[in-house]
Amino acid sequence: MSADRVEQLIALGREHYNASEYEQAEPFLAEAASARPGFPDLYNMLGVIYHAQGRFQDAEEAFENALRLNPRYTEAALNLSVTYNDRGKYDRAREVYTKAVSASVGQPNALDRFARGKLANMHADLGRAYSGLAMFDESVREYVKALDLCPEFADLRVQLGNVYRDQGVYHAAVAEFEHAKRLRPDFIPARIHLGVTLFSLGRKADAIAEWEHVLKVDPENKSAKLYIRMVNDENGPRAGSALPRG
Repeated sequence: MSADRVEQLIALGREHYNASEYEQAEPFLAEAASARPGFPDLYNMLGVIYHAQGRFQDAEEAFENALRLNPRYTEAALNLSVTYNDRGKYDRAREVYTKAVSASVGQPNALDRFARGKLANMHADLGRAYSGLAMFDESVREYVKALDLCPEFADLRVQLGNVYRDQGVYHAAVAEFEHAKRLRPDFIPARIHLGVTLFSLGRKADAIAEWEHVLKVDPENKSAKLYIRMVNDENGPRAGSALPRG
């Protein structure tokens, strides 16, 4: 399968996934994962879809695949912990949950805005690809290039922050999320992922504050609700919880 076809499948699948259109997203993401099995993000999305469909064994396998490819994938680890709970594997759920917690302690001005945005997104696409292969240094370089072109793109700062967090460079991750918040104070992904990072650093109260702010903006936000419940539950996530998409 050509690279262009795979990128098309991923784009279509992600579009439906972000709209919570899971039935439409699944075949695109599954075909992309079959053609390019080295992308952990695809398995995490498939796991969320399977979990929502009640296919807990399939969800478990998908999240485990994501973690095998990227052991620092915090979101996939938390999702796997929830799924283990749903399957009655409480010891394994606590083990994964505990590990997730401890592992997480040019001339741009010469270009017009459209051209800069297009180039920035191309660098970001490369950054996502490198990150999916756990090639974090290469990923960071691409995101930095993207932000040199478009420093006001809050979503790219969040993506770079996620790479830093997966790399274990938490101070840099926090800085990017905070920068994204300054650009867009109510940008939900920035606050969700900042909360995850602060939680990883043991700053539970600060993490909860970020997620509570999200609920002021979006009272039905599933990610914020679940993460707050997880932090307040010393045994980790509860069985039957819906999975966050970040």
